[in-house]
Amino acid sequence: MNNPIKIAIDAMGGENSPDKVIKGIEIHCSKSDHVFYNIFGNKNIIEPILKNCKISNKSYKIIHTDKIIEDTDSPLSAAKKGRDTSMWLSIESLKKLESDAIVSAGNTGALFVIAKLNLKMIEKIDKPALSALWPNKNGMNIVLDLGANIECNEKNLVDFSLMGSALHKSLFENEDPKVALLNIGSEEIKGNNIIKNTYQILNENKNQLFKFNGYIEGNQIMDGDVNVIVTDGFTGNIALKTAEGTANFITSELKKALNSSIIGKLSSILNIRNLKKFKNKLDPRLYNGAILLGLDKPVIKSHGSTDEIGFANSLNVCEKIIKGNLIDKIKKNIL
Repeated sequence: MNNPIKIAIDAMGGENSPDKVIKGIEIHCSKSDHVFYNIFGNKNIIEPILKNCKISNKSYKIIHTDKIIEDTDSPLSAAKKGRDTSMWLSIESLKKLESDAIVSAGNTGALFVIAKLNLKMIEKIDKPALSALWPNKNGMNIVLDLGANIECNEKNLVDFSLMGSALHKSLFENEDPKVALLNIGSEEIKGNNIIKNTYQILNENKNQLFKFNGYIEGNQIMDGDVNVIVTDGFTGNIALKTAEGTANFITSELKKALNSSIIGKLSSILNIRNLKKFKNKLDPRLYNGAILLGLDKPVIKSHGSTDEIGFANSLNVCEKIIKGNLIDKIKKNIL
């Protein structure tokens, strides 16, 4: 890739922005020298932060706007006031081919609506899906949908399988996608009619794009037997929030246990390397960066409450899917 990757960044979205956004850019650009950042936001706030960061002025451009979309704005009100906001302008830069992808930590509902207003759906895709990286015992899962669609039909779930496998291939080129449907049991008779019909479609229509592994239950998500897990947005969002809460509970309780006695503190010192590995495995910042699949340009949603480390990781995900030709892979899978 001769030309630099151009990432549009909504610098004003999310908690502690634009401070965490600019510091996230600093972390990312220290590891990647072939990226140009189109930064959308209030230059009067952004420029002082940039002066204290080690970011070459040749690697970014600030597009000034003092209008922002608040986290409290409804998707409809955000769309109405959005044309001069940092979120709208950053997405619009994809439409104008001035950027290759967009990253925002702002209002999730507003991001989806504004993205759909500005960008086209990929041909033959009816609904977009929100996908994210999820650790397992052997590596990483792609899980979708995580909340973009409360209700889905059979075609939607089949499309999610095709898009999820394309995303996995763009991120992990040397691994073969293995798809499973999230269900309440592993038997063919389990689940509602939509799930059972989707199972039949995927099981009967064998293809070279991915291996279909049938059903997977919630307690098997992290086993690593599959790497693309498909569900509707209602179920997926509950599964995601449950996993996040469980991870926070485990790390919090472990920390309390290790600090509750002298023996515990000594044990933590002796096992500091292993404890660091354990912490990193459960650190949501290292998996930050949800991808809205189905649009003809990459849209990445960073968690609004993450810090600069998490935001830098969302930029890393963004860079990888551009280099991995995600959109072309989805179009090829669908067609």
